[in-house]
Amino acid sequence: MIIGLPKEIKDNEYRVGLTPAGVKTLSDYGHTVLVETKAGEGSGINDDEYIAANGRIVETADEVWQRADMIVKVKEPVGPEYNRMREGQLLYTYLHLAPDVKLTKVMLERKVTGIAYETITNEEGHLPLLTPMSEVAGRMAVQVGAHYLQRPEGGRGVLMGGVPGVLPAKAVIIGGGVVGINSIKMAVGLGANVVVLDRNLDRLRYLDDIFGSRIKTLVSNPYTVKEAIEHADLVIGAVLIPGASAPMLVTRDMLKTMHKGAVIVDVAVDQGGCIETTKPTTHSDPTFYVDDVLHYCVANMPGAVPRTSTFALTNATLPLAIKLANKGFKDAIAKDAHLKEGVNTYAGHITYEAVAESQGLPYKPIDELL
Repeated sequence: MIIGLPKEIKDNEYRVGLTPAGVKTLSDYGHTVLVETKAGEGSGINDDEYIAANGRIVETADEVWQRADMIVKVKEPVGPEYNRMREGQLLYTYLHLAPDVKLTKVMLERKVTGIAYETITNEEGHLPLLTPMSEVAGRMAVQVGAHYLQRPEGGRGVLMGGVPGVLPAKAVIIGGGVVGINSIKMAVGLGANVVVLDRNLDRLRYLDDIFGSRIKTLVSNPYTVKEAIEHADLVIGAVLIPGASAPMLVTRDMLKTMHKGAVIVDVAVDQGGCIETTKPTTHSDPTFYVDDVLHYCVANMPGAVPRTSTFALTNATLPLAIKLANKGFKDAIAKDAHLKEGVNTYAGHITYEAVAESQGLPYKPIDELL
């Protein structure tokens, strides 16, 4: 198989879809890996390292997309990449289609086979390809929040951990999954007053067992969310419904109970966000205010720490990339039901039910199409 590794072009996206080790592994299986020149530069990987791993450097993204049977990326295609996709091509990347009507339409029109990292499952029902970036984003969310709480950055001038004689910041984390637990670790480590909400009682019991009296837990519902964020300094949106749009849990009215200069970090922005006032931002223009509350809603947060993120991501994505390359698409998903869960589009149809429901479009099971 010819595998293409284009350079990411989303705003300030410095990750790359394969490390040299991944390129070498695929090459050892007999596949050809086309690497767009400088694709890995943002992650500190130069062309010479890919060449040493038997990658073939090509000068343009157009050539990579034109020649490759499978494209391995990090983020969903944007603008200039729409016209590069072609019928029958495998696109293996984060797609987050539920809130992105335009991209979905393009992929259906071009009959691209879209395999989304974020909907591939494992034996435990977890999302193993989403986990590493959720870990990064969860840890970053608290760092980012602490940074923007500083007065020169537009916040209310609060130190997360306080000091003796002065109360710490109140941090509210909505969602106790992978993003949530990593946010908790960082917030607790900084000494914040941490409140965690989740609708799953078993998850709250688990978090209580781990963190004990260092956190307070609440079952999530509109009443408890409203109470929790009252006078909050930092609110982190960490909810996820696999493949679907995130539920709207914090309304604009609730913002009025927060301090002026408080900070919201909505990690769920990739799936539309769980804060009513969320809108996607970029690393070059990351924040905006609504009702004097600073919002940070960057849709590719881990792109800011690309060296860590690239290696963490490819640890998880490479084994399935090898399966797809070695067996071919149809055989690979026939023999791996968890990989099959990643197929979001095929032959002009939406094949992931939550995406179809989010957009009000027809759903067609992949098994029917094959």
